[in-house]
Amino acid sequence: MDRSGSPLGRLSNRGLLLVALAPVTFLTVFFVYPIASILWRGATSDIGSLLQSYGKPTFVRVVWFTLWQAVASTALTVVIALPTCHLLALHRFRGRAVLRAATTVPFVLPTVVVGGAFTALFDRLGLDSGIFRVHHTIWAVLLAHVFFNVAVVIRTVGSFWEGMGVGPEEQARSLGASPWQAFRWVTLPRLGPALASAASIVFLFCLTSFGVILILGGPTMATLETEVWRHAVWRGDLPSATALAVVQLVAVVAAVAVTNRLQRRLVVPGRQQAGRLPKPARHLLAANLAGVGLLIGLPVAVLLERSLSTHGGYSFRNYSALADRVDLLPVSSLVALSNSLLFAVLATGMAVVVGGLASVVVVHGRHWTSRFLDLGMTLPLGASAVTLGFGMLIALDEPPLDVRSSRWLVPVAHALVGVPFVIRILVPTLRSVDARLREAAAVLGASPTSVRMEVDLPIAWRGLLVGAGFAFAVSIGEFGATSFLPRSPDRLTAPLALFRLLGTPGETLRGQAMALAVVLMALTACAVLAIERVRGPIRGSL
Repeated sequence: MDRSGSPLGRLSNRGLLLVALAPVTFLTVFFVYPIASILWRGATSDIGSLLQSYGKPTFVRVVWFTLWQAVASTALTVVIALPTCHLLALHRFRGRAVLRAATTVPFVLPTVVVGGAFTALFDRLGLDSGIFRVHHTIWAVLLAHVFFNVAVVIRTVGSFWEGMGVGPEEQARSLGASPWQAFRWVTLPRLGPALASAASIVFLFCLTSFGVILILGGPTMATLETEVWRHAVWRGDLPSATALAVVQLVAVVAAVAVTNRLQRRLVVPGRQQAGRLPKPARHLLAANLAGVGLLIGLPVAVLLERSLSTHGGYSFRNYSALADRVDLLPVSSLVALSNSLLFAVLATGMAVVVGGLASVVVVHGRHWTSRFLDLGMTLPLGASAVTLGFGMLIALDEPPLDVRSSRWLVPVAHALVGVPFVIRILVPTLRSVDARLREAAAVLGASPTSVRMEVDLPIAWRGLLVGAGFAFAVSIGEFGATSFLPRSPDRLTAPLALFRLLGTPGETLRGQAMALAVVLMALTACAVLAIERVRGPIRGSL
């Protein structure tokens, strides 16, 4: 009906072209061209030098560490998240929604804020030096990755588990199987598709981890992401950075392909639980709450405490000091924060316009156009931010695209990551519009344009607001791509300022870093709360 050929369901060829022109141009200039430039540099460089770079022991160590830390982080995240998945999927208790929300908050926090939180935690517990040092070790990296990604497993596996029912497990128990045997031989195989899907997403995030490795891993740990940044920004060795970026790009494409394949195979079943969910045993509830509190609540609480800590007591001195410029930074932290807010507003506006136009084409365009734009506009979400930033660094440096010195490049880079969030929220919303509403408006004499404005837009505005909230939250904490763009006082963002403050010893600077991290965390939390308040009946895939 609406998608089968009705003029209300499809745009004309000319209208389709005009609507698709802006998102296609945006994607081509700022994503496809920079990524293609990296591949072209690798293909046209001296093959001997390239192979020599790949054959170095340091390169092999970097690739090996990148892979095994991602595998270890993924396995640890899945194991730690499973008990909470079980609790939320099969039990009903007071505070269930709060617990689910609490496990989701870390996923949207800026990486530099999480780095600051764990730095404060290790300092407070005396784990930053000595025989029990955790800071700048692999354990710090693994803990931070679990902190970030536990929400992915809980949302993916928990939703699947909640809907698949417990009939086979009850039959196994009636035949004499113990609870552990029923879980091992019945539940775990049934959870296989959800576990594989969640694990692939977590692996992709850990494979492209940048801020966590840089802040918590320290100078002795190197992944493909951090080495591309060090070679390009600090050493000015663009050939080596290109060689590393090509390998990183191939790894990310492979991981994205596997993730998409597993996502397509995952079909969340409808809810099959019969009757009211039982209450959990007290020891089960207490153990889960204690685990979530230690993993998520403790770093955040210590970060807040350290931001208020001053010589001899507690005060807001660290927060007031954000207005003072220190020698380490070209501007004050407050100016950097205002830059971040300005860039976030601009990036959000770009993401809403580009993502909104692309969503219209995806929903109402012809099949091949819809599939092409849907896939193309979501590619930046799976791409490495470091690879994207490096691509912009080497591609956008010659006329007519010599825009590296432009102030607009920062919000453009942020908008690239925000556009997929807008599309993934808005497309399901537009597809949920009842075709009969459009047909009724047309019968009453409304033109196709009027139908879009009077029927689609009032329904889609909530999706636009939710997508805008996600784009704003992503922009306010973006660190990877921004770290490659030319440094200038008027382009210093709060995450970059926080990274410099965290890397410099001294109680005064450390106090300012903690205060700035708390402000960034508060801004992100406000964006997330606004999303949840507006979201209401929106049905998206995020």
